[in-house]
Amino acid sequence: MNNPRLRAIAPALIVGIGGLVLWELVLTVLNPQAFVLPRPSVIAGKVVEQWSTIVTATRSTGFVAVTGLIAGAFFGVVVAVLVSRFRLVSEAVTPLAVAVNAIPIIALAPIFNFWFGLRSPRSNQGIVVLLVFFPVFVNTVRGLTEVHQGQLDLMESFAATKWETLKQVRIPNALPYLFTSLKIASSLAVIAAIVAEYFGGDQAALGQLIVQQAALSRYSSAWAGVLAGTLMGMALYLIVVILERRLMPWQVTETERPGG
Repeated sequence: MNNPRLRAIAPALIVGIGGLVLWELVLTVLNPQAFVLPRPSVIAGKVVEQWSTIVTATRSTGFVAVTGLIAGAFFGVVVAVLVSRFRLVSEAVTPLAVAVNAIPIIALAPIFNFWFGLRSPRSNQGIVVLLVFFPVFVNTVRGLTEVHQGQLDLMESFAATKWETLKQVRIPNALPYLFTSLKIASSLAVIAAIVAEYFGGDQAALGQLIVQQAALSRYSSAWAGVLAGTLMGMALYLIVVILERRLMPWQVTETERPGG
């Protein structure tokens, strides 16, 4: 393979396709009951059969996941900047952020539904925001504060202001940390949206689709919803990777270098 990008994704493709083939063969040989675990071919057939329903559900859940991800990342970055700049804010906000992160989604979802309404998307968006906020906040703070002292001394020698130092040194240093957290948060956003939908929100969303189909013992249809959520999480992850490459073109891995 002469294409470095193809070489990078080839192992994952081989393992993924091989796993699906093995899954199909094992279930074909063992032939368990359908409710135990349906074959990939059956799940794919349900996706085709219920395409319009799954697309509608994915669109609904995707709206909650994407808007929650954007809002959570925004608040995480803003609070991280304030925490890295002001000691008082750090002492007040950091313990609170840790405490909020320790609260399970299952406990928050019914409360948010009561606050915002059972069918309102804002309750599920709030769950996503809280789950996304913490990893973005923690990683961005680390990137803003773990700056080489020589860089700070150089900026001070140029009589740079705090804002100039933040803009020219701290933010560029924090970008790799931020995008690492966004890769994690992109998957968490989808998980949070689907789990929150178990308790309320749009009845046509993926969470409700999975619950309803499982309750009716239509497990292949429920797995089709799970597959849609998985693909959505992968799509968000790839979008973050593309943004990372656009905003940090200097972050080139050794395997991508000519002759690497």
